[in-house]
Parts: sequence; C-alpha cells; structure tokens
Amino acid sequence: MKQRPFPLFTLVSILLFSFSVLAQAACKDNVVLVHGNAGSPSDWSATYNELRARGWAANQIFRPDWGSKTCAACNNHSGSEETPVKNALSSALAQSCTGKVDVIGHSMGVTLVAQQIIKLNMASKVDAFVGIAGAYRGLMSCGVYPFYVYSTTCGAQGLSVSSPFLDWLYGKTLGARVYSMKSWVDQIVCGTGSCLIYGVHSSQIAGETQSFSFNYGHFGLQSYTATEQVNLL
Repeated sequence: MKQRPFPLFTLVSILLFSFSVLAQAACKDNVVLVHGNAGSPSDWSATYNELRARGWAANQIFRPDWGSKTCAACNNHSGSEETPVKNALSSALAQSCTGKVDVIGHSMGVTLVAQQIIKLNMASKVDAFVGIAGAYRGLMSCGVYPFYVYSTTCGAQGLSVSSPFLDWLYGKTLGARVYSMKSWVDQIVCGTGSCLIYGVHSSQIAGETQSFSFNYGHFGLQSYTATEQVNLL
C-alpha cells in the first residue's frame, strides 16, 4: 500500500509547538545582583556561576557597580549610589521575557536595591527578593539616629538605627516573595556583639516570606550560599 504523505500543516504545527516549548524553557526572570558597600560585581561570582549552570544566559544577569570603593563611609542611599542600581532594575525589567525580575542584594546593597524598587514603583514586577546580610533595621555600630556615628553611611540617608531613610523603608512591599539570609556571627551586622535591633535580627525584612540562618560571616554568607540563593528564585 502506498504511504500517504505527512500533512504539511501537521508538521508545521509540531515544529511550532516544539519551538514554543523550547522558548518557554529558556524564558526565566532576569536577575539583578546588587553588591554591598565598597564591593564590586565580581563579589557575585559564585551566584553568577550557579545561575549560568542552571540555564540563565549571561544577558539575563545584571550586576550594577555602585559606590566608592576606597571610602566605604562615604556611601549612602542618596545620589550617585542610586543611579547604577536604578538603571540595572529598569533594564532588567525592560528586557525580561517574563515581565518579572528577581533581585538579590548583599549588605548595603539590600537596602539600596529595596529603595530603588520602591522609587521605581516596581514591587509588583519583582517575583523574588533575597536580602543577604542586610542591615534592614540598622547597625548598632552606627548608633541610633540622631545620635549617630558621624559618617555618611551612618547618617540620615544611611544605616543608623531609626534613620529617616530606614524608617521610610520599613514595611514597604518589595516583591511577591521576600526572603532574608542572616548570620548570628556576622562581623558587620552583629559588630557590637548583638545582631538584634529592638528584639529582631537586623537582617530580617519586615513582612518577609521566610528567613534563613547560616553559620557564616558577613561575606561568607554571600559567597557560600549561591545554591540556596538560586533555589529561592
């Protein structure tokens, strides 16, 4: 019996379906990684490599470079520090195939990127927000505003406890899912001997979905939790 030719429209439908499946498989939220005070984009090497290993393309990962590298005490959440983070968030969202982004911040990068999400009114576009070793409730080493240690980082737009900036930030929505990663041996957040601000670990974020504790120091918390970070996205 002569074999009937395979209908062309059926073949086209199969190919289109296959391309659609592949496109969906490759479509992931763009990710914005924001380093800490006086840090650099390379601080995210472990996280970047983990994202690449799990299918994120290089152009889906944004690592803004912000702030002075030689004067940590000169950086705060106002002015030139804001621009690179704002631009990264805007670009990541504009280029996102899902219409959403994921955000991971470390240390002062947590509060800085949180600020920009709010200023850009894009919390509804953030699927997952992960704050690592942030001082979301302030640093006791900076003092309590207005009796703060005299430096830009600890001032009104900085990380003194109950600074106008932190009071403004507190309780605002940052995304659909919000996680914090904290350490009880953090040399920076717990630098005065206590990690607690008014009874709560300073790295915890008001209204968060979940908080995770690790037995790493301030910088190890960023470097050694890449797998756990990406698991949350």
